[in-house]
Amino acid sequence: MSETMPKDENRNDGPGFPADFIWGAATAAYQIEGAWDVDGKGESIWDRFAHTPGKVRGGDTGDVACDSYHRFAEDIALVKAMGLGSYRYSIAWPRVQPGGRGGANPKGMDYYRRLTDAVLEAGLRPLVTLYHWDLPQELEDAGGWANRDTAARFGDFANLVADGLGDRVRHWVVLNEPKTFTSTGYWLGVHAPGRSDPRAFLRATHTANLAQGLGFRALKAHRADCEVGSAFDVAPMYPKSPAYRDIAAAERWHRFLNLWFLLPALHGRYPDGVLPVEEIDDLLGFLPGDDQRIKAPFDFVGLNYYSPWLVSDAPQGCDIPGLNCIGEWARGRGTLPKTDIGWDIDAQGFEDILLRMREETGNLPIEISECGAAFNTGPGADGEIDDQARIDFLRRHLQAMARAMQRGVPVRAFHHWSLLDNFEWAEGYSQRFGVVHVDFEHAQARKLKASGHWYARVAADHAIR
Repeated sequence: MSETMPKDENRNDGPGFPADFIWGAATAAYQIEGAWDVDGKGESIWDRFAHTPGKVRGGDTGDVACDSYHRFAEDIALVKAMGLGSYRYSIAWPRVQPGGRGGANPKGMDYYRRLTDAVLEAGLRPLVTLYHWDLPQELEDAGGWANRDTAARFGDFANLVADGLGDRVRHWVVLNEPKTFTSTGYWLGVHAPGRSDPRAFLRATHTANLAQGLGFRALKAHRADCEVGSAFDVAPMYPKSPAYRDIAAAERWHRFLNLWFLLPALHGRYPDGVLPVEEIDDLLGFLPGDDQRIKAPFDFVGLNYYSPWLVSDAPQGCDIPGLNCIGEWARGRGTLPKTDIGWDIDAQGFEDILLRMREETGNLPIEISECGAAFNTGPGADGEIDDQARIDFLRRHLQAMARAMQRGVPVRAFHHWSLLDNFEWAEGYSQRFGVVHVDFEHAQARKLKASGHWYARVAADHAIR
């Protein structure tokens, strides 16, 4: 914890940030906790998916992951040692409510109380995510997010968590990346629960929006002064050509991927021009009164950014009714450098999407709830991890964020994804996003990377060096 790096006096000062700007790091329960079947925890869809042969690279699972269930004090100490102010972590739904119904599991709730108390004792702000993709398997067996009843079950879960942690936590994220967990889980089938059913996917998006509204109201009912948002993964949608048809397709894709969960929360409606007007209610399972049920007047908006999309018109359509466009993620403008997972590095896209999203969020505070990159640099002969590529990535993206802030985008916080190298969903342990190296072969030993030292200096100086 006492490791330091000397300042590089040859670097010119970069953009400065307000003195009250919040620097943080983010994690997610299934990706770091391990302890998948201890202390009464139920099975999640990711437990089932990862234990199914062929679903995760290398046959990896989150059974142990970073073992943060037992080592959370070390993780919090790392956040504090970097001088950060905010720690974002999530609640594993089946750890609190094993089957997705009924009362709270006392040992599970006690774990999150101890974790939160440790965060507070370290002088950090807890930013707690209610749902980061680990649906109880019993609810999936009953239809999962495609079943409208799952929203009601989520509302019950939110009440349990608010009752257990509401006296400790003021800042909440209701859902993490609802666009991604519904599309990859129910349409594309590459993430848990591994279904490939476009109509189930559309129903799942509406159920998630209902859950978002219920979760928001549950948290507010327990503590009126809490601040509640959701974390939306957003990206600029660049047309593949200057042709009008591709420009129009990029706009449709923007509304579908960037606004599908934001507009319902803020305005109680879905974006126009995506699904056929005459079919949308049936496709989504939209019922009278849902325009009010899906509302969640957020106190802030969380945005996650990784890479842009390239979009073209698709006159032939696709398996989503009326959606006549095709998007290619991580294939941006021209030839761009890539991360080790193959995603385009496009810091300008970060500035572009922040400016575009402000058109929808207005003066609501924005927190960057995730931004980071996979670079798989390991320890050198001296044991140090010199991940200069991640430092370069961060420098460019923080500069882009600063430019957007100078142009009026009200960003108040930045959370690096991730604090730790962890279980990276279907990629298993093959991709490393952390500013902390985790040695998965030797008892999950942690070591701060060069990028972690660099990020600590940014947080201390409120400036990019």
